[in-house]
Amino acid sequence: MGRSDYRKFVPLPENSKVQGGTAREHANKVLNSPIIKEILDGWQKMYAVPYKGMTVDGEVIQGLFNLRSESVPTEQAIIAANHLIGLLTEDQLRVSSFKIFSKQWRNWQNTEIYLEDYGLRLAEVSKPVRDAILEVMRVCLSQKGYQKTRNVMRLNGFLGDLVGGPNIFGEFTYIFNLFGTPSTTEPWGWQMFGHHLCLNCLILADQMTITPTFMGGEPCNADEGPHKGLSIFDDEERCGLELMRSFSKKQKAQALVAHSMVGGDLPEGRRVRHDGLHLGGAYCDNRIVPYEGLSGVDFTRPQRNKLLGLIAEYLGALPTGPFEAKMEDVEDHFKDMHFCWIGGQADNQPFYYRIQSPVTLIEFDHHAGVFLDNAEPRDFHVHTLVRTPNGNDYGVDLIRQHYDSSPHHKEHHYNKI
Repeated sequence: MGRSDYRKFVPLPENSKVQGGTAREHANKVLNSPIIKEILDGWQKMYAVPYKGMTVDGEVIQGLFNLRSESVPTEQAIIAANHLIGLLTEDQLRVSSFKIFSKQWRNWQNTEIYLEDYGLRLAEVSKPVRDAILEVMRVCLSQKGYQKTRNVMRLNGFLGDLVGGPNIFGEFTYIFNLFGTPSTTEPWGWQMFGHHLCLNCLILADQMTITPTFMGGEPCNADEGPHKGLSIFDDEERCGLELMRSFSKKQKAQALVAHSMVGGDLPEGRRVRHDGLHLGGAYCDNRIVPYEGLSGVDFTRPQRNKLLGLIAEYLGALPTGPFEAKMEDVEDHFKDMHFCWIGGQADNQPFYYRIQSPVTLIEFDHHAGVFLDNAEPRDFHVHTLVRTPNGNDYGVDLIRQHYDSSPHHKEHHYNKI
């Protein structure tokens, strides 16, 4: 299935939503927008609430996550991180290094607005530093995960060229932070975020998490330039649609939450124009998301395999060991899995789906135009999200268990982010 043509929605230069020639100029101008002010105010209110984790009813399910060995490439990650640290100036270290339980973990966002006065912006550091940051990411992710991350970044640069804002949207217009001290025994990690991309990697000995993960694209494919032919989220889109089409009439009725992404039958509280339909975006760390749709107990064996294959597309950014461990968690809780759908089921029709269980929450959202001019969701603008609900985004529950169980930490008070 091919994607719709986004070219007819590229704004004329005089109608571009790019404000100013630099990222800071653009940010200063768009911050005057009432819509942007409303969004940022909402984010800050959510950020002020201590971390609990996403839940289905406000109550965290205990005992879901355990300290264990997952064959993480920890030593290679430490070597890469220490190489990066050795290249940084004192000022760069000061603005980009935080304690492991820092609340700064939660202070990420996926817009193009350059608000931050902290972190290393890849577009503003030297090439050796930027290359060292990319190497940290490469070592910590699977080959597929790293390639997907880089493709999101490349298509962000393509958007900049498309709408005349290369300094606002670029391949390297992202913020990188370090948390804790690289160690084979103590928790540490890194974060990178910016337009259409956020990764939060926590490493604890031989264990790893990388959620929240946000990846998106507007558009999701390039039809010219150095990255011509590049396309992202094809499998997530195709496999999700194939799964929905595989359901019986009764199963579809259970899975379907609403027939249209913009119609009057959308669930109460969904904001299409600005937030899309996804529920696990920036600052939504504590959001209550009740189960909706078709339960895992109602899947046939072939449908179960299709869903597990779809989930693997999202968790595949993890290296082999952590990926296999996470997939085992998913299978262990499959009876509590839910799959829900909003939108059409024909080729090129926009849709949203969510996969949700006690140990994972995954969202796919066809989005309306932000810098392109499609007023309604289209299949060439995609947002995807992966969360670990019940208190283990950012590896928080693992860090807590480590501090609670390690004798040398008995005198220390663990602060939740």
